[in-house]
Amino acid sequence: MAGLWQLLHRLGVVWKRARQYIHSPDPNYFEKLADVEKAKAQARANPGTIVVLFMDQVTVWLQPTVAGAYEQRGHYQPLARLSPHSNVQTRVVGGLDGLTAGVVYLRGRVSTTQLVRFYQKVRAAYPDAQRIYVVLDNWPVHVHPDVLVALEPQHSRWVELMRQRVPANWSTQPSKTAQRKWGDLQLPIQLVPLPTYASWTNPIEKLWRKMRQEKLHMHALADDVAALRSCIDNFLDQYENGSAELLRYVGLAPAST
Repeated sequence: MAGLWQLLHRLGVVWKRARQYIHSPDPNYFEKLADVEKAKAQARANPGTIVVLFMDQVTVWLQPTVAGAYEQRGHYQPLARLSPHSNVQTRVVGGLDGLTAGVVYLRGRVSTTQLVRFYQKVRAAYPDAQRIYVVLDNWPVHVHPDVLVALEPQHSRWVELMRQRVPANWSTQPSKTAQRKWGDLQLPIQLVPLPTYASWTNPIEKLWRKMRQEKLHMHALADDVAALRSCIDNFLDQYENGSAELLRYVGLAPAST
């Protein structure tokens, strides 16, 4: 074994912890990212009139997750204290402004109804915008007819491609209820799909990471789901009007800053 270790050492081979990895199989990977960049360029040239919002959903569980933490030398390990309560989940759909890092979000089960409510909240947050580009993943519900009926006609070729890949039992037309409730909205929102299986291309993922690191890992609220949800709200509310620090954290700040 000593001889093998010396050989590996000379070859520069060391023992490392592995990490999960997936390579996006999307044949249109670069074309989709180019469309995102075009939307961002429009927003930079027309601030306030054109908006780019990076959207995603996240699940937060009641029981705390384990992470490194400080503890007095000589004591036991830090404890992520669980509760006997069911590990209920809290779902959040959120949007991150590509220019300001302002955050718009909505808590609750993410359904077609919830997505439309979220888009209405986005519109209320940007009442003067002529166009809001929402950059999102390829979850089929994003292009459900009951969601699209609330938006202006979509121009992206990738949206049309997504619509061709929805479950076969879905109707191609919005329900009568959705048409009645949202058919007249015509929200000025254009969907901009990201490459498939490429979460690293969505900066809002780093917002979720920041929330986990600062609020969710090792939290002491496993006995109080209402307090945990209030903690989530307080964290996201602080970015309602944007943040230069968050813009840098998620990698969207201009290079000069």
